[in-house]
Amino acid sequence: MNNMKTTLLLATLTAILVVLGDMIGGRSGMMIMFVISMGMNFMSYWYSDKIVLAQYNAQQVTAQSNPKLYGMVERLAKNGNLPMPKVYIIPSDVPNAFATGRNPSHAAVAVTEGIQRLLTDDELEGVLGHELTHVKNRDTLISTIAAMMAGAISMIAHVLQFSAIFGRSDDREGSNPLELIGAIVIAPIAAGLIQMSISRAREFLADEGGGEMCRNPLALASALAKIDYYSKHGALPNASNATAHMFIINPMVGIGESLSNLFSTHPRTEERIAKLKQQAMNPKYKEKALF
Repeated sequence: MNNMKTTLLLATLTAILVVLGDMIGGRSGMMIMFVISMGMNFMSYWYSDKIVLAQYNAQQVTAQSNPKLYGMVERLAKNGNLPMPKVYIIPSDVPNAFATGRNPSHAAVAVTEGIQRLLTDDELEGVLGHELTHVKNRDTLISTIAAMMAGAISMIAHVLQFSAIFGRSDDREGSNPLELIGAIVIAPIAAGLIQMSISRAREFLADEGGGEMCRNPLALASALAKIDYYSKHGALPNASNATAHMFIINPMVGIGESLSNLFSTHPRTEERIAKLKQQAMNPKYKEKALF
């Protein structure tokens, strides 16, 4: 059901993009925007992981250079029946983590230096389990495509806004000014809400899967509380709205990421912790007094 919902939302983003193309250039504009959307999907599929890892200056580690971290990822990947992903460290004291890659066979998990110092081993395993669940569910590719398409829609809406202000030389006969207003105002809002809907739903699923993979939901809950606290007191270097959805906790919170929870890329941390506590009530999990 969740995959069907995500597919529908991605299709809606593509439809919005094509409609905007129609408003700019008629049938030719529609075809151009359709081709652009396919091009963004292609770029996301093949190159999004390399781009984001370079953006955060992530450095790959091996079993020799960081046996503790590498061993954690290797053990959790086996628990989740996943291929071993590449492991990276981000040179930042701000605790956070993300996963990227087009599929489980071409995946990477990255953590900051700060998160390794802040969290206990159990908590760090919870975080890594969360990120590996994203890999298992192929969220890394879906979320990146949604973010790129939402960004493109917002950019085109800005172009239409300037066209409306300064006058358009390509006005088509019978064009409706209400349609233009809708494109300028409603389209980017709708695109943003769709992107956030995709991101939030998959964060809850990744939390549940992470608790299952590390076999200790309370450890992940404890980790989320710590990371959330520090995220509000320091911004991750090079953080941007385009990649905020990838992290376990939104790295933009510390620099005033959003005006309300409506447009947040992540569910409220308190909600996530509450769900993990509920999950931990299952007798199959070991009792650990982290809260």
